Amino acid sequence: MTSQTTADGAEFGSLYPFLYRDNRPDESIVDEVCRSIVAKTREITALREDVLARDGARLLDCATAVAHRFAAGGRLLAFGNGGSSTDAQELASLFLNPSGRFRPLPAFGLTNDIAVITALSNDVGFDLVFSRQLAALGRAGDIAVGLSTSGNSENLLRAFAEARRRGMLTVGIAGYDGGKMAELDSIDHLFVVRSDSVHRVQEAQTTIYHVLWELTVAALTGASGAVAAHPDGNG
Repeated sequence: MTSQTTADGAEFGSLYPFLYRDNRPDESIVDEVCRSIVAKTREITALREDVLARDGARLLDCATAVAHRFAAGGRLLAFGNGGSSTDAQELASLFLNPSGRFRPLPAFGLTNDIAVITALSNDVGFDLVFSRQLAALGRAGDIAVGLSTSGNSENLLRAFAEARRRGMLTVGIAGYDGGKMAELDSIDHLFVVRSDSVHRVQEAQTTIYHVLWELTVAALTGASGAVAAHPDGNG
């Protein structure tokens, strides 16, 4: 390895220890990387299967409630921090700009406007960055979806409380053991990816909200009876 590689190893060794353990031939490193990829693929496949087996029925119930809110003119507001922020934006885009023949639905990510995010963070505090937006934009009949790997983000906890006060349907997607989100009574539908790996958590969360979108669209386009079964939208 070059001196630059050795220097890089000091910085990235904790992330990829097998790359910087010694001066092994490149073939050995490639083999280990391949084994790592296979192992991680098996992990996420098993985790996704576990999530869908455990939460499949509840996902259907949640999608039915979400579909009812959309059918009644509601909008979806999604939020999260860091990687969960990009997931929230993707979730919103699934509804707002769907593929194929499906009609767009009103859905928005609360982290899209950096001017709003920085203004609220600076003026009132980062813990209120989502709840303030929900106070301004949210209304009874809307849907609030919050994503977190830890389930402990204070700005999400406050956002769910604000959404509940405004009569919004609330959906939470968390990881690990659900964190503080699992203790809230302000979340109508909570889905927890039970893994200690933040990478596997976010990969499985992606599956959850993609399935939620597919089931919601199915309820709106071909299962009007299912939508009518939840007149209050609470599932």
